[in-house]
This record gives sequence, structure tokens and C-alpha cells, in this order.
Amino acid sequence: MALKLDPGARLVVATHNPGKARELREILDNRFELTTAGELGLPEPDETETTFVGNALLKARAAADASGLIALADDSGLSVAALDGAPGIFSARWAGPDKDFADAIAKVEERLEATGSDDRAAWFTCALAVAWPNGPAVVVEGRVDGTLTFPARGTRGFGYDPIFVPEDGTQTFGEMDPAAKDAMSHRARAFAKLKAALL
Repeated sequence: MALKLDPGARLVVATHNPGKARELREILDNRFELTTAGELGLPEPDETETTFVGNALLKARAAADASGLIALADDSGLSVAALDGAPGIFSARWAGPDKDFADAIAKVEERLEATGSDDRAAWFTCALAVAWPNGPAVVVEGRVDGTLTFPARGTRGFGYDPIFVPEDGTQTFGEMDPAAKDAMSHRARAFAKLKAALL
């Protein structure tokens, strides 16, 4: 039997990040009743996997089993070509325990300058996983390529958005209208695959 998500189903979004929760709510277009792991007081599991897919699945299973609800988890990050794909799955960790992305952005710029490379190619990856309590799971992945720009521009979005310009674009994700970003982001591309699989 194919796995399906019914409209109006109650889901827990496995995140404590308000920006990520907001973006997922908008992409899901209010078709589900959503709560977050943060709102439920669920602990954040250690992200011990080596891929975005692995970590998304780990977080979804942990939230589903702890809450008894179907869980949606996202694992996403920025990869920089000249840094051999770093920060990658460690994107949030580069921001430190206080989630200071201004510090993380400064770290990216500093490490890029240290390489001596003028290659500014980068990409965002998003893995989305849906897990049923003590049951099956589905995971998909989306990617958007672009280039980095410094100094940071824009106050919209979150994380590394202010330094990332998507392919064929002129604005950073931090400058773009959220609806325009949501229409073509790595998260939107992953959700399109998830929708095809589950909705």
C-alpha cells in the first residue's frame, strides 16, 4: 500500500529553528496542522549521520517516536566548492551553540580567503524526511546551485541566505521576496519530490 499524507493531518516538524519552521509552513501551504519539536519540548537528537538524508531521517524518526505523530524533518546546509563542500552537514554547527550565523558567514568568508581561490560556486541542499511513529519513512533531496557574495546582503531569510545568489539571479536569498525564494529554493525542490511521493 502506498504511503500517503491526508490533508489536515497533524504533523510535528522536527525543528527548533523558527525560520525553518516558518519556511516549511509556507511551502506546505497550510494543508496540515503543524506543531514543532520545539513547541512540544522534544529534545534535539545528535546528528550523527554523514549525509543530509541520514540526518533528516534520524530527526524524523526521533520526533515521530517521541511524539506519536507523523514527523517531518529537514536537514539542509550550504556547501562551498572551494572548501571541498564545507560546511555541508555542519552548516548549523558553524554557527555555534548560539546559532550566530553572522559568525558562521564570517567563517565562510575567512576560510575562502585563506584558500586563495576566487571560485565562489556554492549550493544549498535540503533533505526532507517523513516518518510514521515506529513505522515506515520516506526521504527525498533537493538542491539549488549558485554563487557566494560578500558582504552579506538582505535581512530576509535566515542562516546563510544573505551571501547566496541562486543561479541566474541577482539578489541573495536574504534580499528576495520570501514567496519568490520559496518557489525555487532547495527546500521547495525537495518538497516537490515529497509531494509527488506522498500527496
